[in-house]
Amino acid sequence: MSIKKVALLLVIVALVAGYFFFDVGQYLSLDYLKAQRGAFQALAGEHPVAVLGGFFALYVLVTALSLPGAAIMTLAAGALFGFWVALLLVSFASSVGATLAFLAARFLFKDAVQARFGERLKKINAGVEKDGAFYLFTLRLIPAFPFFVINLVMALTPLKTWTFYWVSQVGMLAGTAVYVNAGTQLGELSSLSGLLSPGLLGALVLLGLFPWLARAVLAVVRRRQVYRGYDKPKHFDRNLIVIGAGSAGLVSAYIAATVKAKVSLIEAEKMGGDCLNTGCVPSKALIKSASLAHLERVPERYGFKRITTEFDFADIQARIQRVIGRIEPHDSVERYQALGVDCIQGRARLVSPWEVAIETVDGERRLSARAIVIATGARPLVPSIPGIDQVRVLTSENLWRVTELPPRLLVLGGGPIGCELAQSFARLGSRVTQVEQGPRLLPREDDDAARAVAEALREDGVELLTGHKAIRFSVEDGEQRVHTESEQGQRRLPFDAVLVAVGRRANTAGLGLEDLGITTGDNGTLDLDERLRTRFPNIYGCGDVAGPYQFTHVAAHQAWYAAVNALFSGLKTFKADYRVIPWATFTAPEVARVGLNEQEAREKGIAVEVTRYGIDDLDRAIADGSDRGFVKVLTPPGKDRILGVTIVGEAASDLISEYVLAMKHGLGLNKILGTIHIYPTRAEANKFAAGEWKKAHKPEKLLRWVQRFHTARR
Repeated sequence: MSIKKVALLLVIVALVAGYFFFDVGQYLSLDYLKAQRGAFQALAGEHPVAVLGGFFALYVLVTALSLPGAAIMTLAAGALFGFWVALLLVSFASSVGATLAFLAARFLFKDAVQARFGERLKKINAGVEKDGAFYLFTLRLIPAFPFFVINLVMALTPLKTWTFYWVSQVGMLAGTAVYVNAGTQLGELSSLSGLLSPGLLGALVLLGLFPWLARAVLAVVRRRQVYRGYDKPKHFDRNLIVIGAGSAGLVSAYIAATVKAKVSLIEAEKMGGDCLNTGCVPSKALIKSASLAHLERVPERYGFKRITTEFDFADIQARIQRVIGRIEPHDSVERYQALGVDCIQGRARLVSPWEVAIETVDGERRLSARAIVIATGARPLVPSIPGIDQVRVLTSENLWRVTELPPRLLVLGGGPIGCELAQSFARLGSRVTQVEQGPRLLPREDDDAARAVAEALREDGVELLTGHKAIRFSVEDGEQRVHTESEQGQRRLPFDAVLVAVGRRANTAGLGLEDLGITTGDNGTLDLDERLRTRFPNIYGCGDVAGPYQFTHVAAHQAWYAAVNALFSGLKTFKADYRVIPWATFTAPEVARVGLNEQEAREKGIAVEVTRYGIDDLDRAIADGSDRGFVKVLTPPGKDRILGVTIVGEAASDLISEYVLAMKHGLGLNKILGTIHIYPTRAEANKFAAGEWKKAHKPEKLLRWVQRFHTARR
């Protein structure tokens, strides 16, 4: 704690101690006030300005220090100055005092509390930033809530000081008026308990509920305004229409069919969406083939003098299509129709909040539904770099139709997709140059994780150019080139094909959203609330089109919320839960992560303790010849609660699952350490990481006594 904080704390403690030591409280009692009422009134009549100023200052001090007696002083104000003067005086004095208490508590404790409990308080902080004034106003209307507690608690949140002041000024007015009015009739008041009768308390509670009732009424009014100009059908063709048959759309339709709702699933292209046809499935099949080809370069690692691989890239692509074909039935029209889903091949467009027009090979048809889920996914973003239209551009969509391995492949982008494909093509024999505008690869991961991937890519022959920006493309003497600029100057790099992996854009164009006033972000994602609703409460979004995490497993996770909220709105709805979201980059070594990493902890000012276990010490990894990487666990200082985990190494995407489960259900490192793990497996790395934490927190004092015990027994 800083010297300024210590000094302020000492001053507060001294003032509070003085209050009790000198028994100041005896002068702030109802009996004393009634006994001295005449003397106080005479003094106020002789020196009105001095008494008003002194009273104001004393009231501010009492409330700022959260001392008992504010209620008596409010009564005194009514008795001395009359209703209106007292109301004005106490209203401002109480608000100023409360704000000073708020500022003092914020200065002393906010940083420490947010640093220690920042992750737990994330949702509370977000709620206060959005609706803090509303909640504070409600609490201020009900005097039954101790105001000093409200002052202290609100100080630990992101609520702005000015907002705290003016809301307190307005919110405490009703309770202040009750006390001031009672003070004007002090002679008839026998006790404070008589002041707050059950009837009066009930009235104040109803007053506190008023903002909530007003908010509910306002929501109904706004809802009617949103739908103004549209005629709601008296009957609906479906309970739910789902647009898009990728991961999110399939799960939404599956849930609807499971709960016996009538649902239509509309897909313009292939069932299964991006993940099955152009994303996760084909890329992982390619990675596996590339890993086998890589063995030719490291035969000595496994005790061979030579490993020879011979392949045709067209055969690898054919295998990838066979893999897709084997998985395809999981997402097929036949399967979903058997489940009770009405599958429609066509392009959908919203024509009203309840109606969808579908362009099919047989012409246009229209369907109505009580609710609609938009799950149209995303596509690779191709930046508008000058000359890019003159060169051979590959993306994760059209890559799988290529039958010849590009001799020289340029990869734009250093994110997960760019890294996975750059390494795979390098292992298959392409000369790969990877260009990343930022200072390093994988900007969302910790530096040590990104560095491990960069080292692996360089070992596999990838030329990494970080801090390089592609400024234009050209074709010179029949050769394709990219022109880059960096701190070292400009370069011209020849290539045979460029693989663009610089991000994705949501597929929201052509859905008719503009006509309905449904807004989207810069990357096309829908603007949704916490329950995944658009401006129309019956139109939802999920998956890549929703963001903020464009992963297949998150799409399926969101789909549950979208489908359940859509089907049961009016009864019960749920806020989408993003507290424990894992993801992985499938390079070699893999990088898997859940929760906080060190980079985010620094950015958010969250104090963490970092425990690290090196996989080069793991028996199974050594035996397999893949002993590179680490397990890194973040916990609050001195606690075993898991805030986040990063794993770098082979099968990291599988190893992370144990930590995902632990975080989801509140299990700490001690629980993982006390769980039996099979030997020899990679999963032991999780237990050993927990052991490293335990080793750092062993009870040294207790162990010294145990040592003495054993010495005595010898």
